[in-house]
Amino acid sequence: MSNANTAWILTSTALVLFMTLPGLALFYAGLVRSKNTISVLAQCLVIAVLASVVWFVLGYSLSFSGEGSYIGNLDKIFLKTVNLKSLSGDIPETVFVMFQMTFAIITPALIVGAFVERMKFSAVVLFTVLWLILVYAPATHWVWGGGWLAKMGVFDFAGGLVVHTTAGVSALVIAYSLGSRKDFPKNFNPPHSPVLAMIGACMLWVGWFGFNAGSALAANENAGMAMLVTHISAATATITWMFIDWIKNGKPGLVGMITGMIAGLATITPASGFVGPMGAIILGILAGSICYYCVGFVKLKLHIDDSLDVFAVHGVGGIIGTLLAGILATDFFGGVGLEKSALEQTMIQVIGILTVALLSFVGTVIIIKIIKLTTGLRVSEDEETGEGLDFGSHGESSYNL
Repeated sequence: MSNANTAWILTSTALVLFMTLPGLALFYAGLVRSKNTISVLAQCLVIAVLASVVWFVLGYSLSFSGEGSYIGNLDKIFLKTVNLKSLSGDIPETVFVMFQMTFAIITPALIVGAFVERMKFSAVVLFTVLWLILVYAPATHWVWGGGWLAKMGVFDFAGGLVVHTTAGVSALVIAYSLGSRKDFPKNFNPPHSPVLAMIGACMLWVGWFGFNAGSALAANENAGMAMLVTHISAATATITWMFIDWIKNGKPGLVGMITGMIAGLATITPASGFVGPMGAIILGILAGSICYYCVGFVKLKLHIDDSLDVFAVHGVGGIIGTLLAGILATDFFGGVGLEKSALEQTMIQVIGILTVALLSFVGTVIIIKIIKLTTGLRVSEDEETGEGLDFGSHGESSYNL
């Protein structure tokens, strides 16, 4: 066992959990109307605790046990073979279980942004459990658990496929299935607290160092480069988004800046262990520009009310970073270099994107059908347009003034 590596992954685990609780929760809560703040916070919290238990019971085993190409086995169900002395590489397996658990927590929590202000709390509970088993666990096994994409040599250092593609595609499907909010897309109320959103976004930025640099699973030069390129991409994307927003709307909005920041973080994630600073600059510029225009495309052209732009920011960002990881990893761009040609690696990346997106699409469609037959998907019109989900679903008010 390496004490140094263990200490770093313990720290990274805390940072990644910090991304969801309270980072993502506050980020999303600030972007909705005040009458739905508690509902968003409650959704993020219940997803975190449900994912923790599902990971203990079944998720870790399906993701990281066995030699199967498509799904793990049940050898580690209830973590029955994980003990004080078992190792994963040169760190305790208990630490690896916890580190990967925090990824299983934040991924379904990202999808919350697609259905805020209109999805039943009971549906969120059922969706989380089923989605982790049917979508997240297989995708994790394919890419990180020794599955068929791992054997092909796909590049996904910290979750462009496993986290952002799965969450982004599933978010688009569920937003389409739910239907739009009543006043979408015109005459819609702005975020009730950009201040809360800014605080949450900054927590995400800090936590992302554990997300990406922690994925080196060691306190080494790879972790150091992953941290550096993560920061550069986020900064570049923020600047890019800000200037586009400034030119188009006459003023640089804070909500736009932090959205650009998250796009830059999502886009660098799959490539963070393979690219250098020049690659990070390129990905940051692409994230800040392509994701910016995808936000409008999804809402105004596709007419899908992906409320907080999960697909346009996380899905598109993760796909861009995954697609270009092989090219930007080459020596020419200051990356770590390739064993294959850039074309061969890029074709593997394309296969990874298409298959993980297909898994996410099909799995989410099946889950939505199950939810419609059981709990139902959407809150009542009175609850949605009246006093909101805070009081309607939870019997509480966000602000008692």
